[in-house]
Amino acid sequence: MLKPCKVNYFLLFGQTLKIKNHVLFCPSRFLAYLRKPKETDMNDFIHLHVHTYYSILDGQSKISRLVDKAIADDMKGMAITDHGAMFGIKEFVDYCAGINKKRKTEGLAPFKPIIGCEMYVARHRLQDKIKENGDNSGYHLIVLAKNYKGYKNLIKLVSKSWIDGYYYRPRTDRTELEKHHEGLIICSACIAGEIPSKILHGDLDGAREACEWYHRVFGDDFYLEMQRHEVTDPTIMANREAFPLQQKANHVLMQFAKDYGIKLICTNDVHFEDKETAEAHDHLLCLSTGKDLDDPKRMRYSKQEWFKTKAEMNAIFSDVPEALTNTLDILNKVEIYSIDHGPIMPFFPIPEAFGTEAEWEKKFTEEDLYKEFTSDENGENQLPPEEGEKVIQRLGGYEKIYRIKFEADYLAKLAYDGAKKLYGDPLPDNVKEHINFELHVMKTMGFPGYFLIVQDFIAAARNELGVMVGPGRGSAAGSVVAYCLGITKIDPLKYDLLFERFLNPDRVNLPDIDTDFDDDGRGKVLRWVMDKYGHDNCAHIITYASMATKNSIKDVARVERLPLDKSNALCKAIPDRLPDGLKMNLTNAIKCTPELRDAEFSQDPRERNTIKYAKMLEGTVRGTGIHACGFIICRNPISDWVPVSTADDPDFAGLKTAVTQYDGHVIESTGLIKMDFLGLKTLSELKEACKVVKKTTGDEIDLDTIPIDDKLTYQLYQQGRTIGTFQFESPGMQKYLRELHPTVFEDLIAMNALYRPGPMDYIPDFIKRKHDPSLVTYDIPCMEKYLKDTYGITVYQEQVMLLSRQLANFTRGESDALRKAMGKKKKAIVDAMKPKFIEQGSKNGHDPKILEKIWSDWEKFASYAFNKSHATCYSWVAYQTAYMKAHYPAQYMAALMTRRFSQITEITKLMEECQSMKIATLGPDVNESDSEFGVNKQGAIRFGLSAIKGMGEAAAQAIVNEREKNGTYKDIYDFVERVDYTSVNRKAFESLALSGGFDCFGLPREAYFSVGAKNDMFLETLIRYGQLYQQEQREAQNSLFGGSCSVEIAHPIPGKSEEWSTIERLNRERDLVGIYLSAHPLDDYEIVLRNLCNTHCSELAAKESLTTKDGIILGGIVTGVKSKFTKNGNPCGFVTIEDFEGSGELAFFGEEWGRWRGMLSEGCIVYITAKCQQRYRDSNIYDLRVQDIQYMQTVKDKRLERITLSINNNDLTDDMAEDLSTLIDDTPGKVQLYVQIVDQEHNNSVMLRSKGHAIDITHKLIAFIKSNPAITYHVN
Repeated sequence: MLKPCKVNYFLLFGQTLKIKNHVLFCPSRFLAYLRKPKETDMNDFIHLHVHTYYSILDGQSKISRLVDKAIADDMKGMAITDHGAMFGIKEFVDYCAGINKKRKTEGLAPFKPIIGCEMYVARHRLQDKIKENGDNSGYHLIVLAKNYKGYKNLIKLVSKSWIDGYYYRPRTDRTELEKHHEGLIICSACIAGEIPSKILHGDLDGAREACEWYHRVFGDDFYLEMQRHEVTDPTIMANREAFPLQQKANHVLMQFAKDYGIKLICTNDVHFEDKETAEAHDHLLCLSTGKDLDDPKRMRYSKQEWFKTKAEMNAIFSDVPEALTNTLDILNKVEIYSIDHGPIMPFFPIPEAFGTEAEWEKKFTEEDLYKEFTSDENGENQLPPEEGEKVIQRLGGYEKIYRIKFEADYLAKLAYDGAKKLYGDPLPDNVKEHINFELHVMKTMGFPGYFLIVQDFIAAARNELGVMVGPGRGSAAGSVVAYCLGITKIDPLKYDLLFERFLNPDRVNLPDIDTDFDDDGRGKVLRWVMDKYGHDNCAHIITYASMATKNSIKDVARVERLPLDKSNALCKAIPDRLPDGLKMNLTNAIKCTPELRDAEFSQDPRERNTIKYAKMLEGTVRGTGIHACGFIICRNPISDWVPVSTADDPDFAGLKTAVTQYDGHVIESTGLIKMDFLGLKTLSELKEACKVVKKTTGDEIDLDTIPIDDKLTYQLYQQGRTIGTFQFESPGMQKYLRELHPTVFEDLIAMNALYRPGPMDYIPDFIKRKHDPSLVTYDIPCMEKYLKDTYGITVYQEQVMLLSRQLANFTRGESDALRKAMGKKKKAIVDAMKPKFIEQGSKNGHDPKILEKIWSDWEKFASYAFNKSHATCYSWVAYQTAYMKAHYPAQYMAALMTRRFSQITEITKLMEECQSMKIATLGPDVNESDSEFGVNKQGAIRFGLSAIKGMGEAAAQAIVNEREKNGTYKDIYDFVERVDYTSVNRKAFESLALSGGFDCFGLPREAYFSVGAKNDMFLETLIRYGQLYQQEQREAQNSLFGGSCSVEIAHPIPGKSEEWSTIERLNRERDLVGIYLSAHPLDDYEIVLRNLCNTHCSELAAKESLTTKDGIILGGIVTGVKSKFTKNGNPCGFVTIEDFEGSGELAFFGEEWGRWRGMLSEGCIVYITAKCQQRYRDSNIYDLRVQDIQYMQTVKDKRLERITLSINNNDLTDDMAEDLSTLIDDTPGKVQLYVQIVDQEHNNSVMLRSKGHAIDITHKLIAFIKSNPAITYHVN
């Protein structure tokens, strides 16, 4: 019975009436109430057609939110069915497992995750790839796994659709579906499915045939699927054409269900979470298709594709209740199973000469194996039976253990063979002890095959492929076995590196060996691995790129057509870090950023919507990539265990490579073994340096055997001359090295570990202790053993581990657990271990108070303490770079320039370093340059020919090959007569002429572009002459009279040409080589830039740091000018200005641009004063205002009043005085010259003034002063 209600408004027959304090009855509302499904009579339902944000740029839903919403609506499970891929499956299963763990404690039934995929079924065969035949698309099909067998079949289907069936999209076909049908549930999908599609195209016979085929193959596990996406709101822009088509298909599908006895289900084609996110999803579609929001022809959805509640689905399908309840029929068929697996070790082929697995099965009984695998490395301390059985089961039973034993014994052979070469024969007892222990841990953990494979590909890299391999990386360097196998090149016993930092014997964890290869060689090693272990058994690891905070704003702003300057301003307003440790996301950024708060409530709807929908889309997956180093090697095809897709091979252009569809965060829990293959550019640079050394000096450098105590190398470190070396080249590090004065390798390891935020505070104390041994103290004398090398300071995690064993008898496993807990600040674990440390330390005779202090010190510093294994390995690579720079400076710097040439700022820095090292850097020269940067006979670095724009490797190599074969080129005519025109084209000739490659022939560069009497450019005439000459030579050789009767061809002569200005010549040169080489247009103004300016052009981008300066003074040459108009029609300009260190951009708006644009033409050399301030208080936006601009020559003429040269009297020679006098005489000007002669011995000086001779401070004068360390100068 209805209760009366008091209302103020109600709707009756379409009219609104206001009645106060009366009991009312509304017939229309009563009827609606009766029609609405009640909780008690509602049919149960779950979603089976769901797209998450792993349906990239098509789905918007986050998996966790969908599951949470389903559970909140009391659904018993759900499927996810992303387009053509299973990217999100592992995240889905893991999230549900976490939910179910909690539900179990609450006594609730588990929420059932259904693994699925909306696949594309090829219209013909998956091998057919002809667009005109429609092979670029495919019918949609929902495929669900009802058990583990079905999951295995599903990943096979999905993997093959990528590897063999990919054509515009991943496609399967009927043959594959039938082959892998077991354990699968099939639904006919949306109206893009084969059956609905044929119905809508009037092909009822085809629809029936398809229906019969699926029913025959899948039986009762085939379902017909209905959808209804009716748009009832007349105000929204949506696809209204889909619903009538769905209804037309549904009518026939219901008939088919009756005719064939096939069950119907209903679904909603879910693409976003809630009704409120429909517009955000619409923006996502625009991003996907590259269309604007208001494009009338763009793809639209019905905006009904949200994750509807059971009530909403009941309301839509109330006339077909069985379609709702049949979704539970599918749910009940689906089993709960795990897709995780224990480690699936790759299979290493052991040479038959060693033996076979069958022989090992005869040789050892199960009792032998049980004892060996449940005792320690000495065959003692056997585990209790219950624990022993757990070990056997964990390793996979005796069948697997026989294989592990076989691999372990072969690994032991290789390890001991290597040990004898490194440590001598017989082996020292401590070496045998370490090797036995490590081999036993590797064996009982089940990982010997892993180490065999790693040593195998490292040996192949070094010995077969010519790839440079790093000395080790990370914790693996703590393994003596790894050292004996050649996996690492650092002796862990020598540097107290610990194996249990790598593999903890008390905790079974997968080994993780990261290996560095030279950049060029990494791809070769991976290809070798795939060829050996099988391409199907290897794969890269996928990565997912999501919309980060700034990117979400940029993406939505483009769709909203928000002006670019506004979009950029919103992005720039977001700080790099949020205050108070807040997590970076748009919601938090809005709280902290006034500009974003203003935009959220902006009068401009585009700006308002940008913030609104960016918040909804933030975190959405935007694309996929390949993990930079992670690689999987498996004993079976990868697709037996996880789904595989394909991607462009990062190492071999034009090739595709297999990629796991689960990312690196979860891949190991599926049992697959990850190995890290890293490309380290430093190894490529070292390899190039060794090549240059061999070519120029004949020396063969073996970097693994260079002396660790080389004096020249330590001198380089002591002087802080580390630019271009690995790990130690920052200005701060250079400063500390000069103070530390390192003398042993251990100093470098410690500095490498300490030079990081936090530990850096300990560096001054470390330096003091090195120079004053009296400051070095130890809390307990025996601690000296492990702290001596770091002067009493705990620097490494390994020191904490070793001291905990020494002082308190911690086991290897306990010491590693302590290291890990302290490093990750797990206070509960640390607190639990403290009593044991104090108690056992006291039993060893140590004062409890001192033990308390030691523990307290560790707690403070342990989170900063560094992995010594990693620091040692990378310090060795750093030492190798410093050794090469110290002994072969020109060759090493040339190698760096070759490898870093695309980075102009790096090249500029390296050239400046060469200048300070007194190594000349010369431009390209066809008679001296190699293809890459090289060193000439005078020890100068020559620019590489292939580094010239427009040349190319083939042209450069052809020029070098001809020169090496037949001698240097005598003149330009000899060059064009000999060069190979199949490789060296007109563009290459032009590039050589402009860059100075032909300067050795004596003609000015402009001569090559002079025009002759016939209006032909001289360069083109030369090329025609050379081609004709070579043709005549070939014809003469083929004639009956031999080559003696060849016709003489006259040499072409250049026409008259106007001489290029210095700036024009240099600009053309820079266009081709990227930098000014033969000179710099600012050379004559160096004195102003170095002495009167306080800001480099490259600093202009960092406006926040510029606010700390009272005034900004900079100078340079204008290299680019862009004149535009703002959206309001006001003029604006963007000027690129460059100095010796780099370039920066200045922006001018309105009247400011009108005032200064006349002085800012390209090529102008200017002196600028400016001020940088916050736009307004607490703002993250800064404005740089130019206050004055002058031409540099004006400043030089007016501001430079005097220059004082200071010379030590002991260094002043007649030759120096003569050279200085000549320079001064040759450069008259307006600057007053003073010379100060300093007598340091008597602490006296005399100032001399040149009364009758003012000078011009030229680049030549400054260069002379720089070349004489005895002379210093200052201006004004």
